[in-house]
Amino acid sequence: MINMTDSAISAVQRFMQTTETPMVGLRIKVEGGGCSGFQYGMKLEEQVGQGDEVLDFSGLKILVDENSAALLDGVTVDFVDGFEGSGFKFENPNASASCGCGKSFSC
Repeated sequence: MINMTDSAISAVQRFMQTTETPMVGLRIKVEGGGCSGFQYGMKLEEQVGQGDEVLDFSGLKILVDENSAALLDGVTVDFVDGFEGSGFKFENPNASASCGCGKSFSC
């Protein structure tokens, strides 16, 4: 399903360590919107939702809802830190087009 690079795993684990409330994992989802029709969303979660698929990457739990699972199949999530800024980057082999921001796509 989803692939997480070591850089992305480390970045999420750092973010989780700075929260006051214990978090169970990171939710990655797809929702309508963005420049190309769909956009990626990420959010630290306190609980696993009903129907969530839970993936484990070196102890990091990734939560994916039923509606997003098919659109995230084969996606690689990376964390890039460079001169132009830092952030998460999504590489989706199923996308027919994507936006220059790297946060939205179409199928």
